[in-house]
Amino acid sequence: MRIDAHHHLWTLARGDYGWLTPALAPIHRDFSLSDLAPHLAAADIKGTILVQAAPTEAETMFLLDIAAKAQVVRGVVGWTDFDAADGEARIDALAAHKLLVGLRPMVQDIPDDDWLLRPALAPLLAAMARNGLVFDALVLPHHLPRLLRVIDDHPELQFVLDHCAKPRLASDELAMWQGDIASLAERPNIVCKLSGLATEAAPDWQTADLRKAVDHVVACFGTHRLLWGSDWPVVNLAGGYEKWFAAVETLLADQSPDEKAAIFGGNAARIYLSSRGRNVEAN
Repeated sequence: MRIDAHHHLWTLARGDYGWLTPALAPIHRDFSLSDLAPHLAAADIKGTILVQAAPTEAETMFLLDIAAKAQVVRGVVGWTDFDAADGEARIDALAAHKLLVGLRPMVQDIPDDDWLLRPALAPLLAAMARNGLVFDALVLPHHLPRLLRVIDDHPELQFVLDHCAKPRLASDELAMWQGDIASLAERPNIVCKLSGLATEAAPDWQTADLRKAVDHVVACFGTHRLLWGSDWPVVNLAGGYEKWFAAVETLLADQSPDEKAAIFGGNAARIYLSSRGRNVEAN
């Protein structure tokens, strides 16, 4: 089964998408599963992982409700307040929802670059591991050395690196990112999500512009630790679903059918669903 391991849905009237302003005109509207369905059909994708886009538990419950009513959504990566005094209890409560497969603090938007290193975070990460939840790391390249320390301190927790940590493709400033990615990939408890690269490239990007980054994460993580995601509808800012999907297919053309099947679905099923005791064929 092909799985889109990273997409969003939102309803603007909910009012908790602070980053989503009219300046982002192509995506400043509601997006529902009915909008996504034609893209999934065109790519023969049968399952998805729905990912939070607002730093509220209310949005997480909104997404879980969508998932409960739609078999195509196999799991939800939600959000909780990792700074709350009752953070562990919040995680335990959210984990009772079996469609919740992970949590994602929006680290890229947190002013404190050292937020990941706070001692108070440790028991919350332990609670995630105890509940079989995945930590989706929405980070920027300068966060990677800090993320590496967290990964080493929590070998029991599964981490997913969102959007390859958003390398600076438009300016081709990749040297430090390449070194940090190689170091991260040495750790067995992190995988990399092959998503979000189109929006980091120049506006008129071509497939060749993504090759250096894609080849690097393939070389470092291997095809058994890469997950493909569309980052829809954000990808509409950079060419759209079909252009991104076709580019990755081209960039992975030298991989075997089994390796491509792993990246386009098998790995997502293993990382997100198996840890919660769920079969990919079940909702």
